[in-house]
Amino acid sequence: MSRTLFEKIIAREIPAEIVYEDSQLLAFKDIKPQAPVHILIVPKKPIPRIAEAGQWDYQVLGQLLLRAAEVAHEAGLGESGYRLVINNGPDGGESVPHLHCHILGGRKLAWPPG
Repeated sequence: MSRTLFEKIIAREIPAEIVYEDSQLLAFKDIKPQAPVHILIVPKKPIPRIAEAGQWDYQVLGQLLLRAAEVAHEAGLGESGYRLVINNGPDGGESVPHLHCHILGGRKLAWPPG
Protein backbone atom coordinates (compact mmCIF):
# COMPACT_ATOMS: atom_id res chain seq x y z
CA MET A 1 0.00 0.00 0.00
CA SER A 2 1.44 3.37 -0.97
CA ARG A 3 1.87 6.11 1.58
CA THR A 4 -0.30 9.22 1.52
CA LEU A 5 0.87 12.73 0.80
CA PHE A 6 0.65 13.50 4.52
CA GLU A 7 2.76 10.49 5.47
CA LYS A 8 5.41 11.74 3.04
CA ILE A 9 5.25 15.23 4.61
CA ILE A 10 5.58 13.68 8.09
CA ALA A 11 8.64 11.73 6.86
CA ARG A 12 10.07 14.97 5.38
CA GLU A 13 10.06 13.48 1.88
CA ILE A 14 7.89 16.37 0.68
CA PRO A 15 8.54 19.90 1.96
CA ALA A 16 5.94 21.77 3.97
CA GLU A 17 5.83 24.94 6.03
CA ILE A 18 5.53 23.33 9.46
CA VAL A 19 4.03 25.44 12.23
CA TYR A 20 3.73 22.84 15.01
CA GLU A 21 5.06 19.39 15.78
CA ASP A 22 5.09 16.99 18.70
CA SER A 23 5.38 13.22 19.04
CA GLN A 24 1.78 12.63 17.85
CA LEU A 25 0.89 15.52 15.54
CA LEU A 26 2.18 17.72 12.74
CA ALA A 27 0.64 21.04 11.63
CA PHE A 28 1.58 22.79 8.41
CA LYS A 29 0.26 25.47 6.07
CA ASP A 30 -2.02 24.30 3.26
CA ILE A 31 -0.46 24.77 -0.18
CA LYS A 32 -3.85 25.76 -1.66
CA PRO A 33 -5.32 27.94 1.10
CA GLN A 34 -9.06 28.52 1.18
CA ALA A 35 -8.75 31.37 3.70
CA PRO A 36 -6.02 33.83 4.69
CA VAL A 37 -5.02 31.33 7.38
CA HIS A 38 -5.34 27.68 6.34
CA ILE A 39 -3.38 25.16 8.39
CA LEU A 40 -3.72 21.38 8.38
CA ILE A 41 -3.07 19.39 11.54
CA VAL A 42 -2.58 15.65 11.13
CA PRO A 43 -1.86 12.74 13.42
CA LYS A 44 1.45 11.07 12.67
CA LYS A 45 -0.29 7.73 13.08
CA PRO A 46 -2.01 7.01 9.76
CA ILE A 47 -5.75 6.91 10.39
CA PRO A 48 -7.55 7.03 7.02
CA ARG A 49 -10.56 9.06 8.23
CA ILE A 50 -12.56 9.83 11.36
CA ALA A 51 -15.05 7.03 10.55
CA GLU A 52 -12.19 4.53 10.73
CA ALA A 53 -10.77 5.73 14.04
CA GLY A 54 -11.14 3.23 16.83
CA GLN A 55 -11.63 3.39 20.57
CA TRP A 56 -7.88 3.13 20.98
CA ASP A 57 -7.44 6.41 19.03
CA TYR A 58 -9.25 8.56 21.59
CA GLN A 59 -6.06 10.11 22.94
CA VAL A 60 -4.71 11.26 19.57
CA LEU A 61 -8.17 12.53 18.57
CA GLY A 62 -8.39 14.60 21.75
CA GLN A 63 -4.89 15.94 21.20
CA LEU A 64 -5.77 16.80 17.60
CA LEU A 65 -8.60 19.10 18.70
CA LEU A 66 -6.75 20.62 21.65
CA ARG A 67 -3.65 21.35 19.58
CA ALA A 68 -5.76 22.70 16.71
CA ALA A 69 -7.13 25.33 19.10
CA GLU A 70 -3.59 26.19 20.26
CA VAL A 71 -2.28 26.41 16.68
CA ALA A 72 -5.22 28.66 15.73
CA HIS A 73 -4.48 30.94 18.68
CA GLU A 74 -0.77 31.07 17.77
CA ALA A 75 -1.77 31.97 14.19
CA GLY A 76 -3.61 35.03 15.55
CA LEU A 77 -7.14 33.66 15.24
CA GLY A 78 -8.01 33.56 18.94
CA GLU A 79 -9.97 36.81 19.06
CA SER A 80 -11.67 36.88 15.65
CA GLY A 81 -12.55 33.18 15.51
CA TYR A 82 -11.84 30.30 13.20
CA ARG A 83 -13.33 27.11 11.83
CA LEU A 84 -12.14 23.53 12.34
CA VAL A 85 -13.15 21.15 9.56
CA ILE A 86 -12.72 17.37 9.35
CA ASN A 87 -13.88 15.87 6.05
CA ASN A 88 -14.89 12.21 5.86
CA GLY A 89 -15.04 10.37 2.53
CA PRO A 90 -15.22 11.68 -1.03
CA ASP A 91 -18.70 13.22 -0.68
CA GLY A 92 -17.52 14.97 2.48
CA GLY A 93 -14.69 16.64 0.60
CA GLU A 94 -11.89 14.31 1.67
CA SER A 95 -9.02 14.48 -0.82
CA VAL A 96 -6.27 12.73 1.16
CA PRO A 97 -7.18 9.49 2.98
CA HIS A 98 -5.32 10.46 6.17
CA LEU A 99 -7.32 12.02 9.00
CA HIS A 100 -6.67 15.74 9.17
CA CYS A 101 -8.25 18.86 10.57
CA HIS A 102 -8.37 22.11 8.60
CA ILE A 103 -7.89 25.29 10.65
CA LEU A 104 -9.45 28.14 8.66
CA GLY A 105 -9.61 31.82 9.55
CA GLY A 106 -8.46 35.33 8.91
CA ARG A 107 -11.75 36.39 7.30
CA LYS A 108 -15.46 36.04 7.99
CA LEU A 109 -16.51 32.51 7.02
CA ALA A 110 -19.96 31.93 5.55
CA TRP A 111 -22.49 29.34 6.71
CA PRO A 112 -23.52 26.96 5.34
CA PRO A 113 -20.09 26.23 3.90
CA GLY A 114 -21.36 24.83 0.60
